[in-house]
Amino acid sequence: MTGSTCNIHLHWHNDAVYWCESGSGEFSNAVNITVQNKPRPVLTVSPSWLSPGASVTLNCEVEHPSAGWRFYWYKTVPDLSHNSYSYKLLPGNSRGTEQDSYIVHGQTHTAGYVCRAGRGDPVFYTENSEPKFVWSGDLHPAASLTVNPDRVQHFTSDSVSLSCEGNSAEWRVKRFPEHGYQSDCSYWRTMTGSTCNVGLYWYDTAVYWCESGSGEFSNAVNITVQNDYHYGIILVSPVHPVTEGESVSLGCRFRTEEKLSSVFFYHNDKLIQNDTRQELNISAVSKSDEGFYKCQFAVMEPKSSSSPVLLIVLLLCGIVLIILLLLCCCRKSTGETLIIKQSLISSDVM
Repeated sequence: MTGSTCNIHLHWHNDAVYWCESGSGEFSNAVNITVQNKPRPVLTVSPSWLSPGASVTLNCEVEHPSAGWRFYWYKTVPDLSHNSYSYKLLPGNSRGTEQDSYIVHGQTHTAGYVCRAGRGDPVFYTENSEPKFVWSGDLHPAASLTVNPDRVQHFTSDSVSLSCEGNSAEWRVKRFPEHGYQSDCSYWRTMTGSTCNVGLYWYDTAVYWCESGSGEFSNAVNITVQNDYHYGIILVSPVHPVTEGESVSLGCRFRTEEKLSSVFFYHNDKLIQNDTRQELNISAVSKSDEGFYKCQFAVMEPKSSSSPVLLIVLLLCGIVLIILLLLCCCRKSTGETLIIKQSLISSDVM
């Protein structure tokens, strides 16, 4: 209170009826003040996974949209000291854009984005949107994430180590589940130095990546957890890229690790190997190897099958990238690239 004036920085809890009272016992007229929370826009990114150099489209949606909004676009910068992000304005939108979409050209690495909107004079700004991420399996990221054991699919109760490497002394491992919000390892497991040690449960199926104290993002990997205790089976496949011409081994593993009398490997639902071997060896990866892979065995009825892995082979300067993706759908980007997508379909019993 300064003299006869009360200055208030309004928050939601300041909703109230206000009036004045004088020292001589008089009352003023009363006024009702209501405070509306700032709207929070919803940001979407497309695609969620990209091949190096592809364009990313950002869309910023404001609830109850009306004329006059301008949109502001930011890239997230990891701030490990405050366990949060700072935001760097993207090029060409210092005054905002009239369009509610923005295209990022030539994106090569995993990155996070945020948007907000503003209108009026002076400008009234919305809250910042929740960060949204675009993930990359880039072969040469500034930082890298390694997984031990080196496979995409795991069983419930398996122990997995996620380790960050690069030119930084400080790291955090982040994850984004199929249905949920991004969080870092210190909230759900144990982070020791640059390594996150995880005892897996069904809800640990997610995309994982590293963020460094110097603001860098690593490549991203997808980890899925098989939750079938009775007929558990996984397709063992590497989480990291392989180059064209290299050999690749896909294994079939049963939860109890018993010796299997007959193992079936399928490529696009076509049986390609049926014997006692629990590995499918591809001597040199090529275009003809793309498609869905899964393994199956019949140790008991009903038959049990692994979740499928979608292998897409497209050429980029003679290099084959195998990227395990969150969505079970194919997308051919402009130019010639190659991706492997890992579906998040839970293991089915056939």
